[in-house]
Amino acid sequence: MSGVVALVVVIALAVLFGWLATRAWRLSNAAARIVGAIVAGLLTLLFAAVAVVGAIGFVRLNAPQGAPAATLSAQVSPERMALAERRLNGCTGCHSSSGSLPLDGGTSNFLNSDSGPALGVLVAPNLTPGGPLKDWSDGEVARAVREGVDRNGRPLLIMPSDAFHHLSDDDVQAVVAYLRSQPASDHQTPTRDVNLLGLMLVGAGLFPTAAQPPISQPQAAPPPSTPDYGKYLIDITGCAACHGANLTGGKPGGFGPPAGPSLRALVPTWQEADFVTFFRTGRDPYGRTLPADSPMPWSDIGKAYTDDELAQMYAYLRQPQ
Repeated sequence: MSGVVALVVVIALAVLFGWLATRAWRLSNAAARIVGAIVAGLLTLLFAAVAVVGAIGFVRLNAPQGAPAATLSAQVSPERMALAERRLNGCTGCHSSSGSLPLDGGTSNFLNSDSGPALGVLVAPNLTPGGPLKDWSDGEVARAVREGVDRNGRPLLIMPSDAFHHLSDDDVQAVVAYLRSQPASDHQTPTRDVNLLGLMLVGAGLFPTAAQPPISQPQAAPPPSTPDYGKYLIDITGCAACHGANLTGGKPGGFGPPAGPSLRALVPTWQEADFVTFFRTGRDPYGRTLPADSPMPWSDIGKAYTDDELAQMYAYLRQPQ
């Protein structure tokens, strides 16, 4: 709401200085006419530019996108529920107040940090049956996970739907079913509130939303214990966000995730046991131990996957490209 109020003020200022520029141009004193028109005109252009970019950001965040949510009834087996529980353990870093299940909502404001400008308020919401999802259909929850839009089709922010876009139909149904099975929590999180600077960054394309293309065809995961399954696990983990589209190293800069090293170069120098140990303890083969709050979410990934699944990811990363 703060961004909308500021946007209205900026639009009013653009109109005001536009009016003052026309008034200045009518002055009889030549010097006053020229100086007044230039100053008021430049301020008009400045506030107009801010208003246009901010308005584009507002539209991008609020205009419905994608296709309607599919009709879905998430009924899955106990085995699939256990798999979903492991996967959702990896979401506790954002969506849990305690760092463990249930996903009762986070405590950190992702739009306000010590290392950058404040962009508003964004706290990971409560995903238990006591939170907003109690009013969503199963299809709307699945669409939010894989397509990055809320129940009204409006884009989410910082939700890793570019990775979850790869989730199979079976896996996303298991995720929805597990979310419904959690004990209800009444933990309240604040409503998203993007300020004017945040709207401008979204409008300028420097802060992308989580929205993804609609999924219109059935999606199946590769068979477990195959090289393609290792790739599938890496895709849904979102390793490419930091380590680059081909996992050959990320690019620094912007408001996105930190740039990670090339996994294609690094992982083949490790043994499989080193790779598994790293995601269990944060300790690499060189004796360095990453803290639990490191930008590399080794702890969340370690909670999400079994040793065998980590081994399949390792095997894929060792394959020649």
